[in-house]
Amino acid sequence: MINPLEIQAVEFGKSLRGYQTGEVDKFIDDIFEDYEIIYKENKDLKERIVLLEDQIETYKSMEKTLNETLILASDTAETLKNNAAKEAEFINKKAEEEAKRIIEKANGEVMRVKREFDDAKKQVLIFNERYRNLLKSQIELLNKSTEDMFD
Repeated sequence: MINPLEIQAVEFGKSLRGYQTGEVDKFIDDIFEDYEIIYKENKDLKERIVLLEDQIETYKSMEKTLNETLILASDTAETLKNNAAKEAEFINKKAEEEAKRIIEKANGEVMRVKREFDDAKKQVLIFNERYRNLLKSQIELLNKSTEDMFD
């Protein structure tokens, strides 16, 4: 690409029927000034493009990092959720086992108390039967004794 200094440094040879040098020099100066402005703008725009491309790369990198962080956070949340569910299931299972053990123990205690009650009931029946027999024999003895007295 031609630069403004090359435009400014150009010189044309003179000929007998050539262009008017003053007009050519003025036209070249005008072109030089316009081209210099465009050249500087182009250079500034290229630098700006490089800067913006760097910023885009930075933002893309940040976006990638954020996406990876979101995926990691999502995976971590899912893992925590699964672990909490497993722990809750474990606690529930232990509680059910403990409740079952307590119920079995209570049922065993009920059976023991019922056996003791049945044994006590039998003892009362046996005692009543013996006492009845004792009273019956005492009555018979008393009756016999009374009969013997009057005979």
